[in-house]
Amino acid sequence: MSKSSQRSPFGWSNRGGQVTVIEAPVARSYRRRAIIAFWVTLGVVGLLAATVASEYLHPILGGLVGVVLGAVLGAVLFALIVAWPVLRVFWHWLPEILLGLAGVYGWTTLMQSTPLWGSLLVVALVVGVPAAISPIRRRVMAWIWCLIVRHRLRLCFAAFIATNRHGSLPLILLAKPTPAGERVWVWLRPGLSLRDLEQDGQMQKLAVACWANEVRVMRAGRKYAALIRIDITRREPLAGKVVSPLPDYVPTDIPSNAPTSPGMPPVGLDLPDVPDVPATASADAPRQRKPRNPTTTTASPNGFDPSDYA
Repeated sequence: MSKSSQRSPFGWSNRGGQVTVIEAPVARSYRRRAIIAFWVTLGVVGLLAATVASEYLHPILGGLVGVVLGAVLGAVLFALIVAWPVLRVFWHWLPEILLGLAGVYGWTTLMQSTPLWGSLLVVALVVGVPAAISPIRRRVMAWIWCLIVRHRLRLCFAAFIATNRHGSLPLILLAKPTPAGERVWVWLRPGLSLRDLEQDGQMQKLAVACWANEVRVMRAGRKYAALIRIDITRREPLAGKVVSPLPDYVPTDIPSNAPTSPGMPPVGLDLPDVPDVPATASADAPRQRKPRNPTTTTASPNGFDPSDYA
């Protein structure tokens, strides 16, 4: 078989223009790890199980029980390690898989419990109402962007690791929409740290990969350095115009000669008519003392986070 027709595990080679699910070097690496884990589990668990079983059974039977138990646990661990690359792919597409299963089983259940016209009416309402109502449509699109951002970040991290030749793909945990864009929590694997992402040009690469305006990376908490938070800025919510309802409360039937407040200047007065009175501060007026250690609060008691609008 020629090299151009060789197939790698779980797919074809990239030479034919198709992408493999699991690359051959990755599969070989995990297979070696699985073999090592099997023999270590067999030795450790088998020895401990044989020692405990020998207290209740004949030493030969206890040894056999320990070997069998160690072999079973080693085989389970071997299967998990070998299948981990495939399980990781399922983890990456878990929300889409769940949505697809919900759609298929929901449609099947709906068709079995209602007539055809009723099923079509329900589907039209489920799809048409969110598409027609603007707030619901924007909310649905925000969650769709969260699903897209998870895959874009994964591809960007894979490019970083391929360039630096060290580290493992991080676990992209959760993503939620914010007024400015999206917020994603990521668990970094060994070989990758927050400082690697803060290097020159890395933030811009993340923003380009996510089709966003700006990306900020910070630690999600003080307890774990591997847990980071990525804030993706896609729009500027504070730059929009806010329509104030206060002008609606001003009456429109005010006469032109209505009395004004003593603190207001008279209407129609020119600048030359204003007397030039120098403003002097009273010497007897007490000066307000500023606190020595002023305190500033960054978070309001109602749980408002200003970084959501950054």
